[in-house]
Amino acid sequence: MNRTALITGASRGLGAFLAEFLAKQNYRLILTARGEDDLQAVARSLRRYGTEVKAIAGDVTDETHRRRLGETADDFGSLDLLINNASTLGASPLPPLSDYPLDKLEGVLATNLIAPISLVQIMLPLLRKSRGLVVNISSDAAIGGYEGWGGYGASKAALDLASLTLANELREDGVGVVSVDPGDMRTQMHQEAFPGEDISDRPLPESTLPFWAWLLNQDNLSVSGNRYRAQSERWEVAA
Repeated sequence: MNRTALITGASRGLGAFLAEFLAKQNYRLILTARGEDDLQAVARSLRRYGTEVKAIAGDVTDETHRRRLGETADDFGSLDLLINNASTLGASPLPPLSDYPLDKLEGVLATNLIAPISLVQIMLPLLRKSRGLVVNISSDAAIGGYEGWGGYGASKAALDLASLTLANELREDGVGVVSVDPGDMRTQMHQEAFPGEDISDRPLPESTLPFWAWLLNQDNLSVSGNRYRAQSERWEVAA
């Protein structure tokens, strides 16, 4: 039976790259993102690999949408991999945390923290059945304390802690949970963080391919609880 993966934020950047990587590995895919047109374009391009792709546009902060993703996974009958990639920067240009609009901060936490936890809860029966893996996409902002990145960084730091906690709680169920800092990449979200700046020196998401090829060939419980930096020379727990 082919493995099944759910990827959020799959219409561009790292999410779209991971979708193509997994399609080449014969994963059946459930893809979601807010942009309907871009998401459907990704889905169409992936079907040339002969894999089944369900593309469901929507906002991961919407509980009804998350439930629909769960129903789709139930229809597949299995879920081996959940990649919580959808993220938002929040207020832009990036404000100091001391002046951060709290309504914007609530939105950042809803997307970057609450939605991933909710999707783990919804998908847990299937993940237990497959002894699957959850990958939560983090950031160096989670540990950097960079000026202007406080809202986004706080959400990712909380996601790192949630990932470790879930890893400890779900180990006996055979479900692995990791957080991954993919590093700076030449993506639209990174450009939005640096409006007007040239980011052509940043690597494309494809630069992280060796890491993903390594991670998805490990025993899920052997990596569970770790925080990885995808662009490191060695893949080990980040300091």
